[in-house]
Amino acid sequence: MTTWYGRMTRVQKLTFWACWGGWALDGMDVQIFAFLIPTLATLWGMTKPQAGLISTAVLITSAVGGIIAGVLADRIGRMRVLQITILWFATFTGLSAFTHDFHQLLITRSLQGLGFGGEWAAGAILIGEVASKESRGRAVGSVQGGWPVGYGVAALLYFLSFTFLSQQWAWRVLFMVGVLPALSVLWLRRNVPESPAFVEAASVTEKTKVTETMALVFPKKMFRSTATASLLAAGALGGNYTILTWLATFLKQNHGMSVGTTTIYVAANIFGSFCGYMGAAQLSDALGRKKTFVLSALCAVVTILLYTLTSVHGPVMFLLGYLLGMFQSGIVSGMGACFSELFPAPIRASAGGFSYNFGRGVGSLIPAAVGLTSARFGLAPSIGVWAVGSYAFVFIGALLMPETRNKELESSL
Repeated sequence: MTTWYGRMTRVQKLTFWACWGGWALDGMDVQIFAFLIPTLATLWGMTKPQAGLISTAVLITSAVGGIIAGVLADRIGRMRVLQITILWFATFTGLSAFTHDFHQLLITRSLQGLGFGGEWAAGAILIGEVASKESRGRAVGSVQGGWPVGYGVAALLYFLSFTFLSQQWAWRVLFMVGVLPALSVLWLRRNVPESPAFVEAASVTEKTKVTETMALVFPKKMFRSTATASLLAAGALGGNYTILTWLATFLKQNHGMSVGTTTIYVAANIFGSFCGYMGAAQLSDALGRKKTFVLSALCAVVTILLYTLTSVHGPVMFLLGYLLGMFQSGIVSGMGACFSELFPAPIRASAGGFSYNFGRGVGSLIPAAVGLTSARFGLAPSIGVWAVGSYAFVFIGALLMPETRNKELESSL
């Protein structure tokens, strides 16, 4: 399962770890808020709709940030944009520690989202261009596996901070830790070179205006690729963000779990998420992108319905949490490789960034919708129904898009 990594050159391996680390740190900073929703509800009286609004605002601004970063990555380089976005999201995560009410946190988290969205646009395209066509799905999917690792670190820090500190201080310390990813930029600047595909296409890009670059994303030739990629991303991320945002709150409020027990059950979901990224990465190269998307979405639908709409407890619920993490992340695992293969080099980051982040913008509405409908119908049914609706878009997008496994990356329009 790791022979593909052994065949990588030193530069390819350094690029892999740079992208993996960026995504892991991104995941840590973003997921900190999900653990703090119950605490801020107690300290500030923050409501579920307000918590959902913050989560959605972050995702909407991340969509904007991803589109901007995609255009910049096609113009100034994948590596430079990767460094800028890491510095950006780390800074505003740290500033969230100094907020005093819902409105201030809404501002800092929304600004953090710009960097969160931009990191994927640069990092996923970078590793997609550097990896070989035979192992692209495994390389990019494994990079995506950095997210649950970052999520797991956030869960561990949540447990430690709330075990040894009062909740009045613990939540601020947790946000302050989010500044640390900025230090990784020093290593990136010294060790990781720019993508050869970007360097080769730079002469074309330099002669093209920003407006012309974006216009190339939408002509008839590219429309099917852009539309189906956006639809797939909307469904995959809508379902994924619903679980990421509301799982800890669901466990604490619907099942009355303590901080320690919540952490254990969330850990099962996180470990399943990691296995899903890695397993789907293997399937993506073995079965193809389309079949992996459809299979993961189908399994995610069954699992989320069992998890939220049936009376499960104890070991069964623990197992379902693991499976839910595996299937929800399995869909996301193959998107980076697929999007790299759908578009030519001069617009790869712009088109891939737009598709992923337009889908993210649409998908970002789902956590807020869960918060709004939970007031009337309850949190568990809201999570289940909205997540299933999201995965319906994955089926449609996967069936309409072309298969791209083993495709040579296009270097010109």
